[in-house]
Amino acid sequence: MRIAVTGGSGKLGKSVVRRLSADGHEVMNLDRAGLKGRGTVTVDLRNYGQIVDVILGLDDRHHGFDAIVHLGAIPAPGLVPDAATFENNMLSTYNVFQAARRAGIKKIVYASSETVLGLPFDVDPPYIPVDEEYPARPESTYSLVKHLEEQMAIELTRWDPPLSIVALRFSNVMDPEDYEAFPSFDADAKLRKWNLWAYIDGRDGAQAVARALENGKPGFEAFIIAAADSVMSRSSASLAAEVFPEVNVTKDLGEHETLLSIDKAKRLLGFSPEHSWRDYHSNRTTPTED
Repeated sequence: MRIAVTGGSGKLGKSVVRRLSADGHEVMNLDRAGLKGRGTVTVDLRNYGQIVDVILGLDDRHHGFDAIVHLGAIPAPGLVPDAATFENNMLSTYNVFQAARRAGIKKIVYASSETVLGLPFDVDPPYIPVDEEYPARPESTYSLVKHLEEQMAIELTRWDPPLSIVALRFSNVMDPEDYEAFPSFDADAKLRKWNLWAYIDGRDGAQAVARALENGKPGFEAFIIAAADSVMSRSSASLAAEVFPEVNVTKDLGEHETLLSIDKAKRLLGFSPEHSWRDYHSNRTTPTED
């Protein structure tokens, strides 16, 4: 397919561009940052005219796209003032969705967020593992925008029944170099309780995008995307019992099983995480002493 990736210069975006290109797709990165070149176009996502123009065509470089992967956004709470987060992220997503519709594109995959589940869980989750079955619980402006984007996608797919919009609720994106710090999390169970000790390797995040492009159906659907394991060496059951003693655990947990359930993504998208921080540490060699 010919695929536009907004925010393809970001942490997750780089992995997504690499994966989709390796899968044989023709990929163009639409971003305000990143290395300039034939595969990247500088676009302000807040400007609807720029978005619709580049989606429809760009000189001799392309003449339209088959799908849009929308990752471009202020990527977390607290990086800029709340009003700036709302204005940038909400407007950018509306512009991308609407431009895609005007161009006749029927396949959109975009980055929602684990934050809609109730992060940082200062209020206990309704049950563990959390999943997509309970109403969104945004606790920040960033998360509120993610929730509103999902609501917008529901309405747009109602207006346009052949349109497919898949929201991927990504957990905290990590690259291999980030795994160096993971053993330090064991010192205090509450250090990473804010997202139930979850993460997602950027390469597996890219796999989820590829699976959503392949298997997304008409209509709207949201999926939690996380690694199969937690960031902790301790068992997931012991973490839940210590930090959330009043919360019902709805299943027998694997030793290090993620508490952000990825069962739906496995079942409907064919998502299957391949990378773990444990592999990074187990593959490192310790120098021998003479």
